Amino acid sequence: MPEVAKPGNTPATPIGLSSQVLDIARRVLRTEAEAVAHLADHMPADFTGAVARILASKGRVIVSGMGKSGHIGRKIAATLASTGTPAQFVHPAEASHGDLGMVTPADICLLISNSGETSELRDLVYHSQRFSIPMIGISSRPGSTLMQAADYRLTLPNLPEACSIGMAPTTSTTLTLAIGDALAVALMEERHFLPEDFRIYHPGGKLGAQMARVSDLMHGGDDLPVLDADSGMNDVLLTMTSKGFGIAGLTQDGKLVGVITDGDLRRNMDGLMQRSAREVATQNPLTAPPDMLAPEVLALLNARKLNVLLVVDAQQRPQGVLHIHDLLRAGVM
Repeated sequence: MPEVAKPGNTPATPIGLSSQVLDIARRVLRTEAEAVAHLADHMPADFTGAVARILASKGRVIVSGMGKSGHIGRKIAATLASTGTPAQFVHPAEASHGDLGMVTPADICLLISNSGETSELRDLVYHSQRFSIPMIGISSRPGSTLMQAADYRLTLPNLPEACSIGMAPTTSTTLTLAIGDALAVALMEERHFLPEDFRIYHPGGKLGAQMARVSDLMHGGDDLPVLDADSGMNDVLLTMTSKGFGIAGLTQDGKLVGVITDGDLRRNMDGLMQRSAREVATQNPLTAPPDMLAPEVLALLNARKLNVLLVVDAQQRPQGVLHIHDLLRAGVM
C-alpha cells in the first residue's frame, strides 16, 4: 500500500511513480506561462483589426479547427457566444459534407491550425474566398497556406511545446486558447457587456444563481403578505398563516411602515390579541430592492439572522417577499 501522507507534510511518492513528477508538472506550467507572457508582449499586428471587423459584422463568428485545434476552437466559440458575440463551431470535415451551408456571407470565419497547413480546412478556406467571407487565421507560421489566405492574421509565437519530445500540442494549444480568450474579452468590453447581459446567457447552474436578482426569485402578487397598518391582530394572524412566509407587512398610503414576524409574535404573547398591529410591528425593517443581486441579499439575511424580508421599490412600496429557502433552492450560496 502507498504511504499515506499526514496533513501538512509533503505527500509521499506513490509506488511506481518517478520522484520527478512534480518537477515535470512545474516545468510544463512555467513553459506555458512564459509563452503566454511572451504573447502578451508580442501581440499579433492584426488583433485590433480582427476585433473591429467582428464588431462590424452582422453575422456570427464561425470557428473551425481539426484535432486539438478543434477542441480549442469549440471552447473559443463557446466563450464568444456567452459573452455577447454570436459564434458557432463548425467541424471542418463535416463542412466538406454539407455543413458549409451553415456559413453565410454575413459571417466571419476564424480558422485555427498551428501549422497552417491542415488539409481539412481547405474547403472552408475556398468557401470563404468564393463568397468574400472575411477570414481570421490563427497559426504559428505566418508563411503557411492558411495565413496567406487569411484577411486577418493572428500569428502566434512559434515556441517549443511543453512536452519532453516537443511534439504533443501543449504550448501551442495554450497560446491558441489564450488569444481566443483575449479576443472574446476585448469584444465583450467593446460591446459594454454588463453583468445582467451575462446572466441572460447563463441562466442555469451556480453561475446563473449568483447573477440572479431579487426580482427573479421573490414572490409577488397574491402571495404578498401585506395589510393595512390599522388592521387588527386577527387579520395579521390570518395573513401570516394563509401566505405561509412567517411575516406580514404593514402599509400606510401604500408604503411599508413595519413588519410583524413570528419572532415579534413570540415576544408579544402576553395580551397579544389586545395589542394593535402597530404596537407589535418592527419599525424600519430590513428590506431589499428588486434589483439587488441574490448573493447580496443572502449575506444580509445571514448577517441579521433572518429568514425572510419584504422587497420594496424606491418609494417603499412592497413589491414582493423573499424567503431564504428561495435563495437556497435557486443554488445561491
